[in-house]
Amino acid sequence: MRAGLAIAGVELRRFLRDRSNIFFVFIFPLLLVLVIGSQFGGGGGNGRVAISGSDSALRSAVTSVLRDDGVTVTVTSADVVRELLARGRSDVGVFISPDAATAFDAGDDVVLETVTSSGQGTPAVLQRVRTAVGGLATTKGQVAALVGAGVGEPEASAALAAVSASVTRPSLDVVDIDRIAQEFSGLGTFDLGAAGETLLFVFLASLAGSSTLIQTRRLGVMARTLAAPVSTRQAIAGQALGRLTIAVFQGAYIMLATAVLFRVNWGNLWLSLLLLATFSAVAAGAAMLIGSLIDNDGAAGGIGVGLGLVLAALGGCMLPLELFPSTLRTIAHLTPHAWAYDAFAKIQRHHADLVDILPQLGVLAAMAAVLLVVGTWTLRRSVARAI
Repeated sequence: MRAGLAIAGVELRRFLRDRSNIFFVFIFPLLLVLVIGSQFGGGGGNGRVAISGSDSALRSAVTSVLRDDGVTVTVTSADVVRELLARGRSDVGVFISPDAATAFDAGDDVVLETVTSSGQGTPAVLQRVRTAVGGLATTKGQVAALVGAGVGEPEASAALAAVSASVTRPSLDVVDIDRIAQEFSGLGTFDLGAAGETLLFVFLASLAGSSTLIQTRRLGVMARTLAAPVSTRQAIAGQALGRLTIAVFQGAYIMLATAVLFRVNWGNLWLSLLLLATFSAVAAGAAMLIGSLIDNDGAAGGIGVGLGLVLAALGGCMLPLELFPSTLRTIAHLTPHAWAYDAFAKIQRHHADLVDILPQLGVLAAMAAVLLVVGTWTLRRSVARAI
């Protein structure tokens, strides 16, 4: 067991020392999470509004009302507001001029300039802004009317606040009957992309790394290992454990990085890690099979990358499975990615427990067992084959 762990540690160090992995392992996955999250991710609350303008009662009031309504508000300069809108990081930009702030203080009509982005939920956010400003104007007019009737302004404001608090406001529940909208409801902006890209890069890194198995045989590393007090079974187990360690490392890094940088919610962490380990075993078995059947490391790397991308695309890692036609979705479940995707969906969106994802785990465990057994057998045979 100690020999196997030592070999696995060597494989992980070789993987990390490859300078090309600095980009493809640590940076590229996060960039794809960002891109896919911006395309398919959830809207994030009740929208995002950026407000510019000097400090005034109007700016403070609008900001307070919108935040109470669940809107994410950013107060910044006019140039930054335009940049946020251009980059799609804000739905509506509100520009408060000095004239508007003065008019609000005087109780006159207020005119605000708004600029919208091209996001799908922008009209709803704009309506929230209009409702907030309209409500402030109404309240201001009510206070002015009471003051004109001889009531002091503090007393008028307090009375209106008390009346507003005592009134039972009407509620409106909107139920979206669209299946896809229901499936994606409650998802964070990057939750969907993070799960898919984790599966993509775990499998891709494993299959691309299958070339190291060929290099191990070609450079005589395997022969020197067997010359030590290490049995063939221990050496092969170490190689299998090395592939598994690399896959788990890649997946765990993406999960940790997305949780910290993008606040991705992975649901039950222990279930997510169990799913990651099971899927990584499938990837490790596939890498062993490719690395032992092919004697050219360049060809093995190319086949691994191509096969990894095709399986990921078919398995829902680039386009959500929910958007697939029913026939294609059935075909997608020939891949381990689709089963792992379904399990992650249950964990992240539906707070699933172990029983809920047992079917997916069972299928992945069966795939892993078959691939690891076949991969071990072919690797044992390849050890004696000259390259």
